[in-house]
Amino acid sequence: MVVNRQQDVFNEIAPGWYNFRHWSIFGEELRVLAQRWHQGKLLNLGCGHGADFLPFRQGFELYGVDFSPEMLKFARKYAAKFDFKAELSLADVGHLPYADKTFDWAISVATYHHIKGEAERYEALVELRRVLKPQAEAFITVWNRWQPRFWFSPREVTVSWRKRDKTLERYYHLFSYTELEDLARKAGFQVLQSSPERSYHLPIKLFSRNICLLVRNGDQDGLSFKALPVKLT
Repeated sequence: MVVNRQQDVFNEIAPGWYNFRHWSIFGEELRVLAQRWHQGKLLNLGCGHGADFLPFRQGFELYGVDFSPEMLKFARKYAAKFDFKAELSLADVGHLPYADKTFDWAISVATYHHIKGEAERYEALVELRRVLKPQAEAFITVWNRWQPRFWFSPREVTVSWRKRDKTLERYYHLFSYTELEDLARKAGFQVLQSSPERSYHLPIKLFSRNICLLVRNGDQDGLSFKALPVKLT
């Protein structure tokens, strides 16, 4: 049996994912951001089972959205296990249930590459910008088109997850660095840093597994950008 509808897929994956990805693979990057941002209202887009919240337990007011009710169930379990509170909502990242200019910061780990359609990916980033305060920052990760495992693949792929008698097909749009940066700028963000994950050590970033993007909300309300040192790698 093959399951393709993405919400169904992630509902099915949730129990195994809770164990398989019990710790964030971007723990170091997120700890640096927690130190950089210090405090405030933080939104986790596509929060999954909640592992990416951990570095922000102290000083932050935490919110998360995911389109999978099963993932949110495990996020509540994760929050209880590690003694933190997060306001969780069942929602699509393209239609966020928040007022304009609500959040100081946002993170989105491995979410936007699951959005099918160029217009839909753009609209999701515009929606993110809508709920961020002026000059708020966001950290986004996606899979890189040019990582070796996908050299001979199209930009739109499905990746299998096997569960007993089922094969669950996860959709991915594989980004290049340039494509993600251009899309963020088109949506109104300033790109502060575009880099590989910290665990990647080759001198050329082109072949990293992930693209890590740190962006700032565009100039609004007469505010000007204040350059801050950025070093996540």
